[in-house]
Amino acid sequence: MSWQPELDELARRQAMAEAMGGPDKVRRQHEGGRLTVRERIGALLDPDSFHEVGAIAGRGEYGPDGKLAGFTPSNCVMGRGLVDGRPVVVVGDDFTVRGGSADATIREKPIMAERMAADLRLPLIRVIEGSGGGGSVKTIETTGRANLPGGIGGNWLYHHTGDNLARVPVVGLGLGSVAGLGAARLAATHFSVMTKETSAMFVAGPPVVNALGGQQVTKRELGGWEIQTRSGAIDHAVDSEEEAFASARRFLSYLPGNVWELPQRLPSEDDPARTDEAWLSVIPRDLRKPYRMRPIIEGLMDRGSVFEMGRHFGRSVITCLARLEGMPVAVLAGDPMVYAGSWTADACAKVVRFVDLAETFHLPVVYLMDCPGFMIGLEAEQRATIRWGVRAMAAVNQSTVPWCTVIVRNAFGVAGVVHQPASRYSVRYAWPSARWGSLPLEGGIEAAYRAEIDAAEDPAARLAGIEARLQQLRSPLRTAEAFWVEEIIDPRQTRRLLCEFGHLAERVLEPGMRAHGMRP
Repeated sequence: MSWQPELDELARRQAMAEAMGGPDKVRRQHEGGRLTVRERIGALLDPDSFHEVGAIAGRGEYGPDGKLAGFTPSNCVMGRGLVDGRPVVVVGDDFTVRGGSADATIREKPIMAERMAADLRLPLIRVIEGSGGGGSVKTIETTGRANLPGGIGGNWLYHHTGDNLARVPVVGLGLGSVAGLGAARLAATHFSVMTKETSAMFVAGPPVVNALGGQQVTKRELGGWEIQTRSGAIDHAVDSEEEAFASARRFLSYLPGNVWELPQRLPSEDDPARTDEAWLSVIPRDLRKPYRMRPIIEGLMDRGSVFEMGRHFGRSVITCLARLEGMPVAVLAGDPMVYAGSWTADACAKVVRFVDLAETFHLPVVYLMDCPGFMIGLEAEQRATIRWGVRAMAAVNQSTVPWCTVIVRNAFGVAGVVHQPASRYSVRYAWPSARWGSLPLEGGIEAAYRAEIDAAEDPAARLAGIEARLQQLRSPLRTAEAFWVEEIIDPRQTRRLLCEFGHLAERVLEPGMRAHGMRP
């Protein structure tokens, strides 16, 4: 006797699940410029690689004969698949079923996705649209009681949401309205992306804010991409869902599948000894003139390999993933176009998170330094910049990955100290344009030499003479003479030396979990 009737019933239920919330809800999703969760997973993963788990989980309606008459699938779709041939776990919200609310899902499905990623040591991609929390207001009536957040004995979803950050790469794609726990799951990632026109993220949406907060705001005003990328809650914003999928795939290409593996060197045809005459004159002699750091990064790294993260947050620091002769590295750089490269509180928070990412996934760090110090002034004090600054210092000092610093221009003050780990060897070079000290001379000479300048017959001439004398003493060559800096290099040799560092670093990388795990 064949089991074909049961297989036919299974196929019927699978077809019901794939219909999601029904034609009307699917059409509404498309009219809003958004793909369905199944379309998203199909576009994100390698073709025909998705293996769904729990496809027919949901709520069935049965007739008097005991046969299935109707079916509402869980609005969580999850399973395994491939990204560029590498296995991943993907879990997605189905907004066509109760707007992605958790009271229409089966709580074990997202928990299993998180656990699968942790125990199989696979990268995790969360496709998020909806609240994903403990339910809606209506849940009180349907269950007859109020939900205590976290329940009894804790909640495995909350545990894995944070714990996975220390184990596997986690990517979040916010592709619609994301609120509550959905917002937390999007923020608790190594890399998060929003779509500019069709997504928004907030702790609570406009109806709640308008009712309880005394404000009248739209979704865009409350949690649009401009708000969230500038605040640092979201790393990246793109114009389309297809770009979001491409960003996720590219981010994962720089990282190992988990912390027990090492980053993979890819074949590279870019000449490691490639040079550029422009590097010799890219830094202006006039200290008041800024320059653009991003073209320098693009030139030094393998062509086309630079992937910037968090561009709109902490903008005086640039953070990128890139490759040197195919070897993935984490690149920090000062941006003199923003506050002359001074480290703000936001910039320090950005450094902490980025260095933790490099430490977690064994990425050697390259720091192209141009930092005149921590940001000063009333706002800087109100933002507790020094507190964030010492957090950045701790993150750098606690890191164990190989580190190479190239001092391009400024290195001053306490922030100037935070350019290499303090207690271990790191590779360090300086360009001839480099300058350093406890404080910049500009503005400090008049205070330090006030009595001498005031007593001079020509105070302006005396000030100019003192400045000229000190500028000579400040030459990086004088510092190298005392072996207070290791090497002053021709900028045109920088790429060759960085590629050499990549090879040296690769030899000493060690897999495994780190003592200081990544936090959101």
